[in-house]
Amino acid sequence: MKRALPYLLIVISLALVAGFFAWAFQVSGGIGGGWEDSLKPIWRYVAGGLAVVAALTGGLMWLAFYSSRRGYDEPYDVNKPPPVKRRRER
Repeated sequence: MKRALPYLLIVISLALVAGFFAWAFQVSGGIGGGWEDSLKPIWRYVAGGLAVVAALTGGLMWLAFYSSRRGYDEPYDVNKPPPVKRRRER
């Protein structure tokens, strides 16, 4: 029983916080002109921000996979001989 008490308190606390946020969302929808009037002027900025975040996320993931495929993420091995440089034929 002693082990279950902290988990029970956490679940109750999270349920209370979720209930408060649901109540606040419902009440704030009726303030002023509602959600439609408050979101209409800023929807372009929200969409632009989401596009920038998506592009940044995609770019960083591409860099991670690129460096992994090229071997840049491998640890340096002091026992490995250096690569042989070949001369170009003209």
